[in-house]
Amino acid sequence: MPKVIFFTDLAGELAQQVIAPAPREWDVSVQPYELPAEEKASLASDADFLILFPGDLEEAVLRAAERLKLVQLVSAGFDRMPLELLSELEIPLANNGGTNSIDVAEHTLALILSVYRRLTEMDRNVRNQGWKDIDSGMTTFTVHGKTVGIVGLGHIGKEVARRLVPFQANVIYFDPFPVPAAAERDLQVERVSLGELLERSDIVTLHVPLNDQTRHLIGPEALARMKSSAILVNTCRGPVVDEDALIDALNSGKIQAAGLDVLKDEPTDPGNPILQLDNVILSPHIAGVTYDTWQRRGIFIFKNLQRVWAGEEPLSEITL
Repeated sequence: MPKVIFFTDLAGELAQQVIAPAPREWDVSVQPYELPAEEKASLASDADFLILFPGDLEEAVLRAAERLKLVQLVSAGFDRMPLELLSELEIPLANNGGTNSIDVAEHTLALILSVYRRLTEMDRNVRNQGWKDIDSGMTTFTVHGKTVGIVGLGHIGKEVARRLVPFQANVIYFDPFPVPAAAERDLQVERVSLGELLERSDIVTLHVPLNDQTRHLIGPEALARMKSSAILVNTCRGPVVDEDALIDALNSGKIQAAGLDVLKDEPTDPGNPILQLDNVILSPHIAGVTYDTWQRRGIFIFKNLQRVWAGEEPLSEITL
């Protein structure tokens, strides 16, 4: 019978949703993420599987878990995991297989629409007797007919593309690994270079993992190539964007606005000048987190664990 330990800071009800799909005969326990590393190591010493949310773990715990067959993340991001150590220990790592992609895609659309329709400002004005302080006929926009550039056409990027079809947007994408032609036709997308995407897009939305290749992917040069009327949306990782360069671009009118679910430092410093900009809408790194997401994630997680227990390769494995 496999032993599974779920280290998490999720509230009890949500943690139970994640582990609900576990086979009844499996030994599954939920443990606080905040436990000291020594206690985690003791618990993990005879574990077959570890499930993590948040997605990081101390080296001592991994070295102590000598029976470990898979580390399974509940999240999509893996930038806080020690990939070199996992490779050394020959412990496979898997993320959530895109099971939060629906949530992130919907939040991406929410940010785009909120920026284009100036919803937070409209709400504030209505509450403060500024009923028509914003001339919507001059300063708000529709997604219809706009060119949307998706940077990264993985699980989330594809879901964003699908949701843009009813808006009748023109969707282009950049990804080093092109999707098959049939998938491009189905999604109604066109692959272009990053430079062309930046120059053509009215809306640029980012959906890439954080690694050495994507850190500061959107910096001064990239921002300079964007239209002055363009907006930038980031729901992946803050350091994919050079935040200082973005602040300069937003202040100087090099681009029109931004919708950001992620920042360089989280939570950000109260003195961060980005908090003072009226042409930015912010949310606290919650694009992929809804009440509805946990069951989807749990179903994938335990299907994946059962695959590995049966001697098969894990799905959504992350490698160096």
